[in-house]
Amino acid sequence: MTYYTVINCMDGRVQRPALDYLTDRFGVDYVDSITESGVNGALARREDPALVESILRKVSISIDKHHTIGIAVAGHYDCAGNPGDKDHQNRDTVEAVRFLRERFPDTPIIGLWIDENWTCLELDV
Repeated sequence: MTYYTVINCMDGRVQRPALDYLTDRFGVDYVDSITESGVNGALARREDPALVESILRKVSISIDKHHTIGIAVAGHYDCAGNPGDKDHQNRDTVEAVRFLRERFPDTPIIGLWIDENWTCLELDV
C-alpha cells in the first residue's frame, strides 16, 4: 500500500479534486487528508502555534506510520477561511511548502491550486 498526504482546506468542494489528482499523478492507493479552514494561510503565516503543531504532528504520523511518499499543500478558489484571490492563495501555498520542506526535508512536498472549476493544478514551487 502506498500513501500520499494532502494538507487541504476543510471546504468539501476541494476534497475530491485533490484526492483524484494525487492518486492519478502518483499512483498511490490512499491519500491521508489533513484539513483545516484556510490551512495554506495558517501554515504560511504561523500565527497560531498550536494549530501549526497539530498539523505537523499529523504529518509526522503520516510519514512515520504510513510511509507517505509525498505531501501536497492546497489552496483554492473562494476560500472562506483564507480569503483572497489566486495570487494571494498561491503565495500562501508556496510559503507553506517552503516551511514544510524545512521541517520534513526528506519528503517531497508540492503545492496545489484548485480553481473555480474545481480543477487541481500543480504549482511550480
